[in-house]
Amino acid sequence: FSSSLTFLPLDRSRLCHRNLPNPAMGTKKKTKPSRGRKKPRTSADQALALDYVRAWAHPTPPPEPSADAVDGFLPPHAARMACGGGANVLFELHSHSNHSDGFLSPSALVERAHRNGVKVLALTDHDTMAGIPEAMSAAHKCGIRIIPGVEISALHSPREIPGAGEPVHILAYYGMCGPSRFDELDNMLLNIREGRYLRAKNMLAKLNSLKVPIKWEHVTKIAGEGVAPGRLHIARALVEAGYVDNVRQAFNKYLGNDGPAYAT
Repeated sequence: FSSSLTFLPLDRSRLCHRNLPNPAMGTKKKTKPSRGRKKPRTSADQALALDYVRAWAHPTPPPEPSADAVDGFLPPHAARMACGGGANVLFELHSHSNHSDGFLSPSALVERAHRNGVKVLALTDHDTMAGIPEAMSAAHKCGIRIIPGVEISALHSPREIPGAGEPVHILAYYGMCGPSRFDELDNMLLNIREGRYLRAKNMLAKLNSLKVPIKWEHVTKIAGEGVAPGRLHIARALVEAGYVDNVRQAFNKYLGNDGPAYAT
């Protein structure tokens, strides 16, 4: 699941109202089209900031047009961006690779983002930054920027009660050099990932009590070597085992926040 922010200039001229002839009143009288508001001028500070963003987002000369852009596979604006054209800068600030619950490797994710015109991509895997080096290497070849990031699993508890509270995912973003206190962050993320293993086993135990047995080996195979299993991996195991038709049904029936197999 992914959300994205796209920063595009607004063409206000397209938003003007036009007075069209009314058939019921005849067409003898012509009404003058109403004038839309004038497009606000960009201040010097805004123009300078936009120039900085464009320069930062285009670290290398634009590559040759990709095959996808040439054969018309992409929408026109994405094709222009894939070829390095246009002044717009598309951002994708929330993405996952197969280092957590994504389907693509970091390099494949970068390549897909590039094909779709993204110029700045934040890789924010769940509780790990293991995919960042591969993503940055691939991004250098594609000529796009990577924002090192991570999605941290947390519990919001106003009264600081251990183990209680509302699940909250914190999206953390860093500069090109990464976290300033990387060892501390890495140790904290390691503890969270170990908790993910315990949580997954707890969910499998609940599923077993519901007469929906799923083997641990099945889940870890889907997750991949060294990847802490999450709900999506268990949902895929439920689909493959034939207990549900799709991932959405797995969450609705068993793994959702109020589901009988849910565990924090």
